[in-house]
Amino acid sequence: MRYAYAITSALLVGGASAALVLQNPAGAQTAQNEPGAIQASSPRAGAPMSFADMVAKLQPAVVNISTTQRVQVQTNPFAGTPFGGLFGGQQGGRPVTRQAESLGSGFIISADGYVVTNNHVISAGQRGAVVESIKVTLSDRREYTAKLIGRDPESDLAVLKIEGANLPFVKFGDSNQSRVGDWVVAIGNPFGLGGSVTAGIISALHRVTGQGGPLDRFIQTDASINRGNSGGPMFDLNGNVIGINSQILSPTGGNVGIGFAIPATEAKPIIDTLMKGDKVERGYLGVGIQPLTDDLAKSFGVPKGKGELISRVEPGEAAAKAGIKQGDIIMKVDGKEVTPDTTLSYLAGALRPGSRVPIELIRDGKRMTVQITVGTRPPVEQLAGFDPDADEGAPSEEDAQQSATASLGLSVAALTPQIARSIGVDPDMKGVVVVGVDPSSDAAQKQLRRGDVIVSINRTPVATPAEVARIVSEAKQNGDGQVLLYVTRRGGVGGYFAVDLTD
Repeated sequence: MRYAYAITSALLVGGASAALVLQNPAGAQTAQNEPGAIQASSPRAGAPMSFADMVAKLQPAVVNISTTQRVQVQTNPFAGTPFGGLFGGQQGGRPVTRQAESLGSGFIISADGYVVTNNHVISAGQRGAVVESIKVTLSDRREYTAKLIGRDPESDLAVLKIEGANLPFVKFGDSNQSRVGDWVVAIGNPFGLGGSVTAGIISALHRVTGQGGPLDRFIQTDASINRGNSGGPMFDLNGNVIGINSQILSPTGGNVGIGFAIPATEAKPIIDTLMKGDKVERGYLGVGIQPLTDDLAKSFGVPKGKGELISRVEPGEAAAKAGIKQGDIIMKVDGKEVTPDTTLSYLAGALRPGSRVPIELIRDGKRMTVQITVGTRPPVEQLAGFDPDADEGAPSEEDAQQSATASLGLSVAALTPQIARSIGVDPDMKGVVVVGVDPSSDAAQKQLRRGDVIVSINRTPVATPAEVARIVSEAKQNGDGQVLLYVTRRGGVGGYFAVDLTD
């Protein structure tokens, strides 16, 4: 379960918008929540209705999702220090490979086995971990090995596929019709307790949690949501999926009556795109945004609760090309007002890349409108920047590619202009940046470190992790025991390193 303000995964060990149309010819299986299929019990006076009949109909479509992961664990607490060789332990100080598991929820959305869940439910739980398999378990204890069809880390959504027929499934509803105070029901697997049902009300709509980004917009509920509920459905009383349980706000990791679900109207276009095998693309302006506090609004002479302040403009990006400047206050995007509930990031992300839209802004007290050609939002790891002194943190989307360079003893990522500036090298430099070093590798012995930029391998320029993996694989196939790296560091200092390869 991810946490707003302090996000963690649901691991139990530490370790754009075409509608999906389901045709129902005569005799075909229907959705578990087909209109008319669910009849509510009559409530007692002054009491809520029983959810029993509804839950009995919906529960078969809600599944348990678990992953098996392989992770390297360092057995030598002194690894990477001058004492590492003295206290190597039984494994000689080298990491050992161990198994880990994760657990979450999901739900089936088609009779042939498409399953929706959160991306963090099926992702590696810590850096260096590799997801080996994903298992889906139905309420009747049938188990299936799932195939990952697509994932979108920014929205925290993923689509799986299991091989089955005539499976129970549910359909999405229109979360835009939901109102604060409406009853909702959540079904999932909190703490590994399969098929648990909780009920509550919608506490807020369009809730911004402060994480930033184009998808920071949730349904808030007081229905109990805990670890393991991630990826499970939130139903309205008609049995429609109006949200996907995703996060909780909690100082302890347990439910405190504040949970968040991704609205169905936000999730469904993304899920439709992933089901087609396409990549989700979002609009991008290329600006840094600062909330317009009351005192700033007063200083700039603008209404409170309207607009956002531009703190930075990325050179060469859409905003810079349109003439937007630092200190501008964006008031409207394509005719839609920028407010605390409808943020600039949200509005920009919803734009179609390549489209041309008007942006209304205030500069030096004067209102003006500029036309902007919307760019394409870069991957989340590029936008996050890079701190060579920071902990490695959660794994990125490129971990699968990075694992291919394990024989080099390094994990790498593409070098972007933003990362280049943060580590003190030329923003126009081409190469890959080192994001992790195996302390037991020859690369570590040669003093390669996080934040180094690999410009070439065996005198061949590299710009992506895939190119690094290819050259290293070719070297191993040729029987070469080492490769020659050209590495650049902060300030432009460069040099060659001959690095031994491991099996």
